[in-house]
Amino acid sequence: NHLDTIKRGMGDAMYLKKNVKGSAVRELCKNLKKLGYYSGPETELFDNDVYKAVKAFQMQNVDSAGRPLVVDGIVGPLTLEAINRRPEGVAPPVIGPVETKPSLANGGSPTARAALKKALDELADGACEIGGNNCGKYVKKYLNGVAEEGSAWCAAFVSWCFKNSGHPMPFKYTLGARNLLGQLKAKKLVIKPTLANPPIPGDIIVWWRGAPNGWQGHVGFVLDYRDGVVRTVEGNKSNRVQIFSYTLDKIDRLLGFARIP
Repeated sequence: NHLDTIKRGMGDAMYLKKNVKGSAVRELCKNLKKLGYYSGPETELFDNDVYKAVKAFQMQNVDSAGRPLVVDGIVGPLTLEAINRRPEGVAPPVIGPVETKPSLANGGSPTARAALKKALDELADGACEIGGNNCGKYVKKYLNGVAEEGSAWCAAFVSWCFKNSGHPMPFKYTLGARNLLGQLKAKKLVIKPTLANPPIPGDIIVWWRGAPNGWQGHVGFVLDYRDGVVRTVEGNKSNRVQIFSYTLDKIDRLLGFARIP
């Protein structure tokens, strides 16, 4: 039972969080790697890569009572228990093991679908950070010379996919999620999905970070929608391009959706 191994490494501590060191962190890395959430070294330092992997796990899993885990990057009793359950065959409530080659659902404009297809190609290629936070050949490619390696790359990833879709760019290349949403809002492309008009493949989804009226944000692609659940393809939420899943009417920190014609 790897939960016991982590607990022994924690000693009297109740939580593992950023900057903590010890064998419990190494064991945590090992188990997150087995589950497909972590690709770095099995380090004893709870660094930013481990933090992002923990948040990615928390976003897709629930506690023993079926409640969504708090996405805070802190490993406490509930997150530990959820990690322990996964290898025993209990899948997350919405999304299963990390997918690398999902099928492309029907819907969406040719431009949006082509950009989404590029995102899925990058997913299948294993696009991820290499050698440190916001570093590596994939990140450098997405930043496209606009900023130095080490910069946040979620909007850069979306911009790169549209730039290389074979269709005209529907917005100016940007590294800012809120800037991207602002450009699409100015073109009257922002939408509010409903049951009659749910998200479709290639829609853009944007969240706020830090504060609702601040400058930080996050952005990704809608992959598909079914039975109240929207799946997305995002870069820089974890340290890789990855699929995430959300209940549509409970998406936290949502700024909005946009639909590319």
